[in-house]
Amino acid sequence: MHVAVRKTYKLYIGGAFVRSESGRHDQALDHRGGHVANIPRGSRKDVRDAVAAARKAQGPWAARTAYNRGQVLYRAAEALESRAVEFAERATEVSGLDGAREDVSAAVDLLVHYAGWTDKLHAVLGGVNPVAAPFLSFTTPEPTGVVGAVCADEPSLASVVGVIAPALAAGNTVVVILPERWPLTGLDLGEVLGVSDVPGGTVNLLSGRTAELAPALAGHRGVNALIEATGDPDIARTVDELASETLKRVLHLPAPAPLVTTSSEALRRLEALTEMRTAWHPVGA
Repeated sequence: MHVAVRKTYKLYIGGAFVRSESGRHDQALDHRGGHVANIPRGSRKDVRDAVAAARKAQGPWAARTAYNRGQVLYRAAEALESRAVEFAERATEVSGLDGAREDVSAAVDLLVHYAGWTDKLHAVLGGVNPVAAPFLSFTTPEPTGVVGAVCADEPSLASVVGVIAPALAAGNTVVVILPERWPLTGLDLGEVLGVSDVPGGTVNLLSGRTAELAPALAGHRGVNALIEATGDPDIARTVDELASETLKRVLHLPAPAPLVTTSSEALRRLEALTEMRTAWHPVGA
């Protein structure tokens, strides 16, 4: 008689699947209140480990060509598409909501969409600045560094991908706090990233209590920008206060976060995660 092997869920940090440093876990329940799996409850130490992994990976990721980063995002879309039916069935079983297949398809489309943005950022955001002096002035976009993201508590894979993809497309690395009640599809996404070409440490996925992890992430001095998409005013206020101590930029998204259906919305997210460098060069010198 075959006995089904239950999946042991782990955090995804530095390209590896690891247990929570604290050894704690929470129960993941379906929409009927039935037990589905045990999930690791991340700690503040796990946040620090994830930021350290993201910081280590950020330089090599940003140093890749824009074309190569686009290829990596496209490969991740291919890997997710190959498991779309499995992801949709699992999401429907757990959440009890219709539209899971459309949600997974939207997540795939987001990866493809941002894959196409990687080699267009310089043309769209950068440019030559007119100056009334014998100088050439030009502006180029650069990655902001490590991006922290706090997701809304909703069973949507597309909302999770919607904070990861723009960060990667702009050359950043990312640490994501997954939805507290619905973390399973996000943790499963780590398996997709692990078998695609996304370098270890570029994306780090944490499950646990949002009220515990969000302040640790927002206050970490190794994080350069934040995406707050919880829709919780208390968490948003805490994120803003802690981010102000180190002058982090914060992008607030409503919950549920809107899907990126237009280039203007995609560009808004990319701009929020990009620094602009302006250089001056004497003409004729």
